[in-house]
Parts: sequence; structure tokens; C-alpha cells
Amino acid sequence: MTGVALPLALLANGLAAGVLMATVLGVVPFYMTLTAPSYVRAHAFAVGRYDPFQPACLLVTFVADVLVAATEPRLAGRVLCAAAALTAGSVVVVSLTRNVPMNRWVKAQNPDALPAGWDMEAFRRTWARWNRTRTWLAVLALVLNGSAAVALL
Repeated sequence: MTGVALPLALLANGLAAGVLMATVLGVVPFYMTLTAPSYVRAHAFAVGRYDPFQPACLLVTFVADVLVAATEPRLAGRVLCAAAALTAGSVVVVSLTRNVPMNRWVKAQNPDALPAGWDMEAFRRTWARWNRTRTWLAVLALVLNGSAAVALL
């Protein structure tokens, strides 16, 4: 099982971490330069593309890591993949409780008639902070998966 599940976890985890890191490095700084209507348009556009992809990658990572943790005979592989599964699961928790509700709110807005009193700067800062949190968790999961792969060579 490890021979299939661990490479799959590495691939899915690498894709998820890569997309999140690209968002931290390029998308968020770009968002910070936009006016409120442009920000809402850009954020809603990106959400429609990332949301189907990210959860699938994280689900594959989690399931593959759980499979390795449950079936690998060597302790190092079990522990590292269990830790990676928990860490990838943490990305999902942050996403579902923080970023996804904010994403849904942005998508529901009319960029030309934004709510009075909406503090766009605070919203962007909060969204970016939670995005950084889940990015570093995804990177940590990738490091754990990579360490498992090295340990099981």
C-alpha cells in the first residue's frame, strides 16, 4: 500500500502546498493593490478556480497518509504519515472555518454595490493571515510526507 499511497500523498500535498504558496507570494500582494470593486471581482474569480482543486488535493493527501499510517509496518512511516494526515486535516479545518466562509461572502457580493461600512482592508488582512496559516500547515505536511518517503527508502 505504501508504494502507491505515499507517492500519491506527496503529489497531492505538493500541488496543494504549491497553489497555496503561489497565492501567498503572488495573488495576495496583487489583491492588496486593488480597489474594493476590483478586489471583489478578482477574489471571486480566483475562488471559482481554486475551490474545486484545493479540497480534492487535500482530501487525497489526507486519505493517502491515513492509508500509509494504518498499513506501513515501519514505525517511522506510520508516525510521519499520521502527523502529515493531521497537519493536512488542519489545513482543511482552517479552510472550512476561516477562508471558505470569507470566500463565499466575497462571491456573493455585487462589486458595484458593496455593503456600506465594509472594511475591505481588515477583510483582506484577515483573509491573508488565515491563508498564510494554512499555507504553512500544507508545507509542514509536505515536509512530513517527504521525510516519510526518505525514511522508507
